[in-house]
Amino acid sequence: MQHFIKAAREEVKSTSPKKIRSLVIAPTRELADQINEDIRTLGVGINFASLTLYGGVNKKPQDKALAKGTDIVVACPGRLLDHLTARTVSLSNVEILVLDEADTMCDMGFFPDVRKILKYLPHQKQTLFFAATMPQEIRDLSADLLDHPKFVQMDRIAPAKTVSHAIYPTTNKIKKRMVIHLLQQTRTGQVMVFTRTKRRARFLAADLEKSGFRVAPLQGNMSQNKRQQAIAGFRKGEYDILVATDIASRGLDVSEVTHVINYDMPQTVDSYIHRIGRTGRALNIGEAFTLSVDEDETLIRKVERVLGQPIERRRLDTFDYGGFSPHAKKPIDPNPNDHLKHQTFEHKLDQENPGREGSSRHKSQSNNKNIRRGRTNHRRINGYSSNTENGQPKKRGKPEDTKSSAGPHKSRNYRNKRQEKGTKGTSNTGTRRRNGFSSK
Repeated sequence: MQHFIKAAREEVKSTSPKKIRSLVIAPTRELADQINEDIRTLGVGINFASLTLYGGVNKKPQDKALAKGTDIVVACPGRLLDHLTARTVSLSNVEILVLDEADTMCDMGFFPDVRKILKYLPHQKQTLFFAATMPQEIRDLSADLLDHPKFVQMDRIAPAKTVSHAIYPTTNKIKKRMVIHLLQQTRTGQVMVFTRTKRRARFLAADLEKSGFRVAPLQGNMSQNKRQQAIAGFRKGEYDILVATDIASRGLDVSEVTHVINYDMPQTVDSYIHRIGRTGRALNIGEAFTLSVDEDETLIRKVERVLGQPIERRRLDTFDYGGFSPHAKKPIDPNPNDHLKHQTFEHKLDQENPGREGSSRHKSQSNNKNIRRGRTNHRRINGYSSNTENGQPKKRGKPEDTKSSAGPHKSRNYRNKRQEKGTKGTSNTGTRRRNGFSSK
């Protein structure tokens, strides 16, 4: 921000109308408003002007403000393109360009608009990208647009170390009751609850309000005035809980947030990091709770790898799970390749002697024998006769010791003679031949 103020100080001496010297592009209206407030706070006592450009509000007041001139513009890509197309704004004098939350703009599909905007800017300028994560798309854009860019990473890409993480296994059927119970049983300051959809944020906020909580929703279908009222009320302490979609997960700074609850698991690890980043700010202690269902386990495993340790699984002792067992599944190992340490003694014996009696392979072979034995009556398989004694299969003797027995079974020599004569033999022999078996 000090770069912007310095540019504005130089612009004060020039004639009006003022020309835009600094441009900040942000992905959401809330972030644009917050940046503009910070600029004005830092520029107290300096004669400079800044304004925001974003959709969801009337465009005419923005046209009038641009006609008067301004030093700094904080804009969202869509509305800025509208002004550029209408020629109500000129970016030919921009000296400093900032892309804030560049990874969010990448996720939201704003990069094509950003590339169009860059065509209206002069070639000689200072360009700054700020992002909590650095996906490949941003690196590619940096390589295309910048001359010998410098990468500065303040810390490893992970949530703050002052934030503790916990998972509460649940089901979609009992999730709403669980989050209400969790909020009632947990001592918190201000809480941010994140949902995956705008509709769910709206209905969950209404349910929490019915349960006696001071809560406000924040989602994209709300008008800009209501969104600003929700954020302002949450910052002032008028609301204890803010139920929001991911529009509140990037850049929104509320220092009193002690807990973040993922009512729905985010779709990416980066989104998880951004959400959890709303608490534990400025080395404050924070807690992150996630209500997880079965399909969330793959992403949880990825988050655990980023954290470098398993996330604690918890159970609400006084909550009625309705037959669901939250501890039925073990915590996910963040190092799945290190599986040998989890092997039991039986597994090790199976590896050393896979054919031993009692091993999993031995049992599987035995089961297959029983299945094959039951398919065809009176078949001799693996040296056993279909006759039984005392409920056990009777071992067949050697060919020279085998004698004819009463009933349909004949000795091997007798059957061989019948086959040499071209006879069909017994009905059992015919059955064996049709099934692909031969006594030879």
